Amino acid sequence: MVKIRLWQNHSHQNRAVETERRNLPVFSPGGQPDEDQRQKNVREIMKELDSLVGLAGVKKLVGEIHAFVEIQRRRQREKLATEPQVLHMVFKGNPGTGKTTVARIIGRLFKEVGVLPKGHLVEVERADLVGEYIGHTAQKTREQIKKALGGILFIDEAYSLARGGEKDFGREAIDALVKGMEDHKDNLILILAGYRQEMEWFMESNPGLRSRFPIHITFPDYSTTELLAIADLMLKKRQYHLSPGARDELRLILEETRSLHVHSGNARLVRNIIERAIRQQAVRLVRKGQVSREELMTITREDMLRAQENNPEL
Repeated sequence: MVKIRLWQNHSHQNRAVETERRNLPVFSPGGQPDEDQRQKNVREIMKELDSLVGLAGVKKLVGEIHAFVEIQRRRQREKLATEPQVLHMVFKGNPGTGKTTVARIIGRLFKEVGVLPKGHLVEVERADLVGEYIGHTAQKTREQIKKALGGILFIDEAYSLARGGEKDFGREAIDALVKGMEDHKDNLILILAGYRQEMEWFMESNPGLRSRFPIHITFPDYSTTELLAIADLMLKKRQYHLSPGARDELRLILEETRSLHVHSGNARLVRNIIERAIRQQAVRLVRKGQVSREELMTITREDMLRAQENNPEL
């Protein structure tokens, strides 16, 4: 099981050696410039997490995990006993609720606090892990684990590994993952992600997994107001904005789509609508010829209506 392991060393030289090996910050006797930079990086990462729309429960739990790790660091520096913590996680929620985004932030956070040497994210699904013949699956799974060493292996729709029955090669992938967790317990964190009900079934179908993944984070669907806020952020990054009429139309599209589909896509749905509206704006402005700066930046109700006509969700 992956655990927080904070090294206790008895000399500055040993600290430097372990830091190089584990990518932990160096605390020099004459000051702590590296520590100051680390704290600054951590604040920036937590600020980025906090800037995400919604996800109050997710932010709270990530904050608790960060606080625990930070206090273990401080206890280590005072030569107090430190408490190990298993950090493998299960992310439960519908598509487009921010699971991958939060996983990337957690990876960067864990790098800064010394839990992971690299903190990068390797995102895979069943096809990346499961082979076509006996032995092939273990090989493919080990290859993905190798890519993720020092960071996070994020397995989307992880429940699909257990859906094929006893003879399915997905079982072999699960066994290889469990072995990888043991072999690289100080150098790898696994995050299993998928729909809430399916992930709960997956945990029940393999009781040995639940104890290895003690952190369960639920990602709720966004409200219409939150989706509109996400749309504003997406447009701002692209230097666009909605006219009042376009905003009203987008709200109607979101409410209609959510009423038709249980799994409406959340932020992915918003991104798709925005991208279609931007294309429709481009077609409208090209036909017009001479346009102003404000026109280049504004998405109108007409653009949104045409985007709705091309909406495969409806």
